[in-house]
Amino acid sequence: MLNQDTTIAWKYHEATKHSYWSVRTSTHFLDWENQPLPFKIYPELEAIPLPRELPETGVSTFIALGEKVPSPGPAMASLEVRPTLAQLAHILFYSAGITKKKTYPGGEFFFRAAACAGALYPIEVYLVCADLPDLPAGVYHFSPMDFGLRRLRAGDHRAFLAAAAAHEPALLWAPVIFVYTALSWRSAWKYRARAYRYHFWDCGMILANAMATATAWRLPHKLIVGFQDDAINHLVGVDGERELSLALLALGQTAEPISVSNETWTLPEVKWAVVPLSREEVPYPLIRQMHAASRLQDAAEVRAWRAQPLRRGEPDPQAPLLPLDPIAPSALPEESVESVIRRRASTRRFARKPISLSELSTILDYGTREFACDALDGPLNDLYVNAHAVQPLAPGAYAFHYSQKSLELLKSGDFRRDSRYLCLEQDLGGDASATVFFLADLHTILAHYGNRGYRLAQLEAGIIGGKFYLAAYALRRGATGLTFYDDDVTAFFSPHARGKSAIFVMALGVAGPRPRW
Repeated sequence: MLNQDTTIAWKYHEATKHSYWSVRTSTHFLDWENQPLPFKIYPELEAIPLPRELPETGVSTFIALGEKVPSPGPAMASLEVRPTLAQLAHILFYSAGITKKKTYPGGEFFFRAAACAGALYPIEVYLVCADLPDLPAGVYHFSPMDFGLRRLRAGDHRAFLAAAAAHEPALLWAPVIFVYTALSWRSAWKYRARAYRYHFWDCGMILANAMATATAWRLPHKLIVGFQDDAINHLVGVDGERELSLALLALGQTAEPISVSNETWTLPEVKWAVVPLSREEVPYPLIRQMHAASRLQDAAEVRAWRAQPLRRGEPDPQAPLLPLDPIAPSALPEESVESVIRRRASTRRFARKPISLSELSTILDYGTREFACDALDGPLNDLYVNAHAVQPLAPGAYAFHYSQKSLELLKSGDFRRDSRYLCLEQDLGGDASATVFFLADLHTILAHYGNRGYRLAQLEAGIIGGKFYLAAYALRRGATGLTFYDDDVTAFFSPHARGKSAIFVMALGVAGPRPRW
């Protein structure tokens, strides 16, 4: 089984690291004449318009982030919930829809509901559903360009999808499943082979919004990452090389499960024409090798892969722990999740002003709460915080302890310059009030999950980062995701972080002009 040959994941990871010298010696340039289209276009298919007058849940962002909603399954059978088209439109808009538009001399640029590396938006969303109150059963593609669905297949294909995921219970009971894919060239045009990491960050950001809005509707949901890749690719009509299946989100609850059989499912190919993304696509073999090597190839492999999710222990602290001090629920802002998502952007400048420990604590608390997933039983990413201006917290580098909701001081000092350097020498990393570095023990993760564990660590980081965005903006603070010098991040937080790999960075703080001093 190729997934167990983790030399492939290590080869990819090492080859796509950033360093001081790799950035300076790169000869890559952006070919603007060959920039990929930001939308997938099926010219032969008519759009099924989604309602543009979207309902508002009015649910506060912190309730949407903090309230636990059950997963689809037999325990919920007495509470059948089939989403309406308006609810689906709401979740699609607030996770993957266009929320802002800017006009430039050269044209228009469309910003979407969830953050994305370089605003390149490689993630596509497909919908597999049973008959719903106002949508026939089928396989659909979501187009944010005209806010519509295009039907790729008619009929209820949930049984095929569930079989591809070894009959994960949530898929047997959910009337709707979102399928998330990445059109790799959209990101690789700028980020080359490293783009594969960003696919999962970008998908995670969308999932964070989708799960928050599903929670606002009290819709049961569960993230599924264990499935036969080739079957899911075939179902939605993608090739698994240029466009890659990444994750599934089961949504809603039926009164009865779909029937399970040992039938060998066969489906014709999806042959609808698609407009080319650009004049030509530059192949990145490392991406294709990494994705192919992390596929699950049959139901037995899927079942074995997710049978025992990794449960990691935390090391004993070497210094007194500082408990988080989150804002009391009764005192949290009540701004709705819809309003916060509409306002959200990636902060472009931080004002070097302080935030409070209560604000940082609230972001960490709500951002790291567990979410339902078939392959996770605890966090994979460890969080390290460089606190630059968090009152009354002493400036320094800290390790976050999930189980005790506390911070451990690793070293004291003003590390703004270090944070700036570690974040690819971007001012945002040093000007933020706090910069959060995500590191993971890939040795343990890959030994347990195989190459697919690499996907899982990156995806989890994106989901946590997406929740950080929502919590920060709900507090009227700024946030942005950043990239980094891989090995320098590990070295900075060592010896505590020795042997870990840098995965992601989030900068948090007060948005505004940088002081001129």
